[in-house]
Parts: sequence; C-alpha cells; structure tokens
Amino acid sequence: MIKNYWNQGGKQKTIVIILGLIVFGLLFFLRDDYQPLLLFFRKYIFVILISAIVLFFGLRKFRNSASTGTRLGVLGLLLAFFGLLYAAGWHFQLYDYMRTYNVFNDLNKIEVDELPLTQNERIQPLRNIFSMANESVGETKDVSLPHLVRIDDQNKWTMAIQPTEKYVWQGISDNTEEVFSVSSTTPFPRFSNENRISATFSIGESLKFSRNTYNAVVQRFNPWMLFNYEPSDTFYMKNDSGQWVEVVSLIKWKGFFFPYPTFGGVMVIDNGAHDFNDYIERVTIGKGTFIAPDQMKNHPYLTRQNTLSEKVSRLQAESLKFLGGFSDPLPWNMETAVKIPNLPDDQNQQPFVTDFDFSDSKSDAYSGLYHWFGLEPVGEERTSLTFSVFVPADGTNRLYYYDHASKKQGYAGVSAMPLKVIESRKEYDWSVNKPVEFRPYIKNIAGRKRMFFLGTISSIKEEGSQFDGSATPDLALIDSEYRDVVWIDAKHPSQWEKSVYDQLNEAWRSSEGIEEFYFDEDKATEAIVKDLNDQYMAIDSTTTLPNATKTESLEVLQRKYDSILKEKEASKIESLKRKIDSLEGL
Repeated sequence: MIKNYWNQGGKQKTIVIILGLIVFGLLFFLRDDYQPLLLFFRKYIFVILISAIVLFFGLRKFRNSASTGTRLGVLGLLLAFFGLLYAAGWHFQLYDYMRTYNVFNDLNKIEVDELPLTQNERIQPLRNIFSMANESVGETKDVSLPHLVRIDDQNKWTMAIQPTEKYVWQGISDNTEEVFSVSSTTPFPRFSNENRISATFSIGESLKFSRNTYNAVVQRFNPWMLFNYEPSDTFYMKNDSGQWVEVVSLIKWKGFFFPYPTFGGVMVIDNGAHDFNDYIERVTIGKGTFIAPDQMKNHPYLTRQNTLSEKVSRLQAESLKFLGGFSDPLPWNMETAVKIPNLPDDQNQQPFVTDFDFSDSKSDAYSGLYHWFGLEPVGEERTSLTFSVFVPADGTNRLYYYDHASKKQGYAGVSAMPLKVIESRKEYDWSVNKPVEFRPYIKNIAGRKRMFFLGTISSIKEEGSQFDGSATPDLALIDSEYRDVVWIDAKHPSQWEKSVYDQLNEAWRSSEGIEEFYFDEDKATEAIVKDLNDQYMAIDSTTTLPNATKTESLEVLQRKYDSILKEKEASKIESLKRKIDSLEGL
C-alpha cells in the first residue's frame, strides 16, 4: 500500500517522508510513554505467542471450512482454549506460580546455621517518619517515600522535599532543592537545621514530563533495555565524593518461558540545576549513569547499601515455598509451602530493612542492611515463624535463610504479634492505636541468641488515614519463643536488654536451667571486699591466735583481695576489647 502510494508521484513521496519523520520522532521522543507496552509484551511474550499461534490456525481452519458444524466446533475449541488459559493463568495464578519457580531456580540460596545479631535498631517505623516529615514542609512541597540507607557509616531515613503534585506548575518549573536525612536510631527525629540538606535536583519523582524521574531514566535506556528493564524505587544518598545523588533501582526481566524480575543495577542521577543543556539532554537521551550489578562493587557507596527493589526481594523470598519441590505448594501437598504474611492494619508491609551483624556466623554474608522477611505457613490459622530470610539490600546475588521449622524452635511469627501486644495492654484504645511494623530484634542475652520482634504503637485518626508519628513512641519487644511482651523505653535503647532480662530471667532460668546474668559486678565486688575486710579485722583483733598464724591468715586474705581487684580490672579490659573489635568490624 505504501509502495503504491510512493510510486504515484513526487508529492506523495514528500508526504511519505514527512510522515515517516514524524512517526520516527514520536517513537524516539515518546519512548517513555509506550515503554510500559513493550514491557507488557516482554513479560507475557510466551503466552502471547501461544495465543497468537492458536488463534491464527483456528481462524484459518474456520475460514477454510464450508461446514457450519465444523465452524461452530472451531469457535467452541477457541473459546474453550482461551477460557482455560484465563482460568489457569490468572484465576488460579499458575502463571505467577511458574514465574516464582523460575525465580527460585535462579536464586543463589544459602542456608545459615545461626541467626545474625541485629544492630543500629531503628526506633520509628517508616510511616511515622513519613507523617512527621510531611508535618515539616509547606503547602507547595511534598515529601517522597522514606528509605533507610547508609550515610557516612550511619543508617538514616532519606527523602526528597519536592514540588507538590497538587499544583502542576510547580512540577513543571521548580527543582527538588532539599533532602531530609534523619537518623534512624534516635527516638527524636528532627526535620530541621542540619537534617535538612540543600541539594538541587532537576530530576524528581513529582516533576513533570522529561523532568520526571521515571521518564528521564527510561529515556536513558538503549533499545534492548527498553524491552527488558524498568525503573523502580528511588533512593537519595551520598556518593563516594560526598555529593548527594538520586539512585534509581532497576528491575531486569529475564527468561523466555514465564519471564521473571531480577535486580538490574541502578541508574545514578547527579544533582544539578535545570538549564538549557540539561533540557536538551533529557528530551533526547535522558538522564543518569547506568551501573550494572557486576560493576557496583567498584563504587563503595553502593555496597552494603539499600538499592534493591522491594518488588524483587518479595518475589525472591516468596520463592522459598519451592524448597520442598516443584509440586509442594500445590493444594494437595503444602508440607513446606510458606507465604509472606500481610497485616491489614500495617501500612508498611514486609520486607523490613534491618541492619544485621553476620560477623560471628559461618557464612560470607556482609554486615549491613538487608531486606528481612519472616515467612509463615500458608494457612490463615497458622502463625508460626518458618523461615527468616535475609536478602542483601545492595542487590548482591545471594539469599540467606534460616530454617526455624526444621530446628523445631516453635517461634511465633509476625502475624501473631499484634494480638499479643493488644492483650498485654487492655487499657489502650486499640481502635485508634495500632501495633505496627514488627521487625526482628536478635541479641545475645543470658547465654544465647534470642529472637524478639520490635513493634511500635502508632496512632491513626480514621480508617484510611496516615499514621500519626510520635517523637517518643510506645515500643514493645515480644519474645518469639516465650510469647511474652516487654514494654521498653524508646529514650533509652541501651537499657532494652536489661529490661528484657529483668522481666523474663526467672522464666528462662526455670525453663532452661541457666545461671543468673546481668548482676551488678561493682556491687558484687564491694560485697566480697567488705566480707574480706570483716575477716581481716576479726583476725587482727583476736588475741588467742599466735602472731605467726595471724600473719599467715592476713596474708591469705590480702592475696584474695588483690586477686579480686585484678579479675575485676581484667574483666573491664576484656569488655573494652570486645567493644573495640565490634567497632572495627563495622
């Protein structure tokens, strides 16, 4: 058709060339708009090809058949095929089943024999931080969703203070000019002064057109990446030179039969103001520097960092349901099938980004940020903790898991925690107060590692509203093994372990036959020295003993006294050495 029109004359040739240039320009400049369609074909390419082949031959048979019965039979078979395809693939979710199985086969799964310790515990849940940040900005500003990242060897919540999406003009004309960087370990997060960093970004999540983060990153993709990559979560952090950058996590789709998502590296966008050169670059080739997963080790600020999309880590954790085999998650098996529990009142579902210390475990896992999942059996009434899953937050091609079920530990899972907290404080109005975000708290207490869940009580005004963050939230630690709830002081994290021991030590000692821990060494030493002094005075004042015997007894007491002082000093030195070693390991 186009060839015949082309051969009609010079005018027609001109029109074809102009229209061709327009189409090419639209395809080039608007590739960020139609890229979701390309991704759709990429994700479902196998199903689309099978459907197209069946439809082609079915319609061909229909057209070539003269018999009405044959035609009706062909139409019936086509309807049956596509009905079965819909029922199996979407209604019974067999397509997702196969995709998750591909993720399982692709994973580098490593079972750890010992739980890691948690460190640098974050006190506030994500939604509390988000609500408090929004309380600190004006009408024309929005706050991006907070993410926990490593900034200068400290874990901080970072989020952009960006033009609001309510007023379109701000998104067209303004830049993102500030970033919140708030400590995650303090009960008093401050959103002013030194925690409000000046950093100008001409690319932002709330900005419009080519200045939108999604659009700018997609425009940067080459043709191959347009079919295989998609932008995901956006993080704000410092690079190796101390400059604030915008890091966009990328998802890469792999495989032909039932494609599945994996970590595809990051796109790094430098800070800088909007100008004409910036505009030309954005609308033509986009913005950002692509760093592939195997190149991230060359950038220290991206190692042990939080750059992994939660969409990817959730699918990776869920794929552990195939540990018992391909058919185990099917309804007639399910011996080891597990799920990621979702709590209806919690506005931030798993994973919970947590800082773990793997230094004393027999694995090659680094100490730093991980996406943690607590997997439970698939049944609604089953709430036991089956697996603890640790997905490296920097996208490292590994997944570490600890099998609680095979060790018969009988720990309670995340979904059992809210009711335990509610039951422990019946005086609360639980219609407006919600126990949320139960992240792991694992410590060496009373002779062994013990696993707790750290939960926060957040207030909410009405159904569907955001949580209202408090600077001094009520915190609860729940012993996953003993199921007891320990209410702790958010202002004094250093006393949490002692508070847990004070409440549970008698139960532990009775059940486990352990010795007493956490006694006051100074008071114990003073009591022993006092007893020695009393013996010393008693012997010295005795007149019935010979002088030689007195002298010998006093020397024995003096040696005991000196020995106690030396042991006390050595204990303090050893404790100091352990603290120094732990700091060097960070």
